[in-house]
Amino acid sequence: MTREELQTEIYKIFREQFEIHDPAPDDDLKDMHGFDSIDAIELLIELEKIFGVSLDQETKKDAMLHIRTVNQICDYVQEMMPVQNATKTDSVNR
Repeated sequence: MTREELQTEIYKIFREQFEIHDPAPDDDLKDMHGFDSIDAIELLIELEKIFGVSLDQETKKDAMLHIRTVNQICDYVQEMMPVQNATKTDSVNR
């Protein structure tokens, strides 16, 4: 998935789940849109569904504390996907 496609999916989640319409990529979601830690967990759950992955609690906690913009969410997902895909591949090959 390209970054643009990822961003489109994230914006769709924001509109449908949080009624946040088209935040700028670098908006501070908490300060500008009231996006709190519970919202962050719900977003991560939606992303898990989209990508068919399961993040451990420590990973979710870390993301929840450090991600504040759409760009950071995209960066986070792009960093996590290779790790998740490698884990899946290792499991299949065993």
